[in-house]
Amino acid sequence: MRIVLGLQYEGSQFSGWQTQALPIRSVQAELEKAIESFIGSEGVANNPVRTITAGRTDTGVHALGQVVHFDTSTERTDWSWVRGINAFLPPDIVINWAKPVSEEFSARFSAFERTYIYAVHASSCRAPLLSNRAGFFMLPPDTWFDIPAMKKAAECLIGEHDFSSFRSAECQSKTPIKTMYSIDIVSEQPWLYFRIRGNAFLHHMVRNLIGCFLMIGVGKQGPEWMQEVLVAKNRSLAAPTFAPDGLYLAKIAYPEKFEIPDPWLQNSFLPSQLLQN
Repeated sequence: MRIVLGLQYEGSQFSGWQTQALPIRSVQAELEKAIESFIGSEGVANNPVRTITAGRTDTGVHALGQVVHFDTSTERTDWSWVRGINAFLPPDIVINWAKPVSEEFSARFSAFERTYIYAVHASSCRAPLLSNRAGFFMLPPDTWFDIPAMKKAAECLIGEHDFSSFRSAECQSKTPIKTMYSIDIVSEQPWLYFRIRGNAFLHHMVRNLIGCFLMIGVGKQGPEWMQEVLVAKNRSLAAPTFAPDGLYLAKIAYPEKFEIPDPWLQNSFLPSQLLQN
């Protein structure tokens, strides 16, 4: 039986999604340990738990709508999977829903679209209560970003492009060519939000784009600079990688035939317009 899970996590205390060789904390390791504890030793002996995810989030990155599948011989109701696994998970991870799917489904390869949201808190001083939950950008009092300039800069990114200028040196993607569907920028001082939709993303790609947008927003570069960086295919020309704190994997889209539930987004502090389709 193949089970698919929808989960959320607060990523500040994790090394990222993927289990590491070193004994450091990862979302995958915590989830697999919780599933195995719920299934019990007999179920694990028959079929060890190996989870497959839609997207491997990086160190410090959060998830509102991560999707994972695993195969098991253990039979439980959907609600029993949710309640049982959550009983063994730490406070910074939660399962929102669970359901059986056909073996045709893959959390990774069946996905055709991914949505990330980045939340920036901009002020003359940082906010300790937002630590790890939002990226901080210091602005002098009574100043704000040039929103029209950032929106103009976003236009060149829509469509299929080689995003090498926004790719980290550690990226393992087979190709830097990705398709960007939309970039929404929402200004609600002292908050600035980005919603970025694409078929797939390179390692650090969203955070590198955010760094460029912010340079344009404060006037250090004009909106045409984004196009120049994009076509150069040279990472050294782009802005420094922005902090992971404000990055959220918001939603993974799948073909309708699999009937994958939408993420539970009502638990988020993010604006409702960013969380709608």
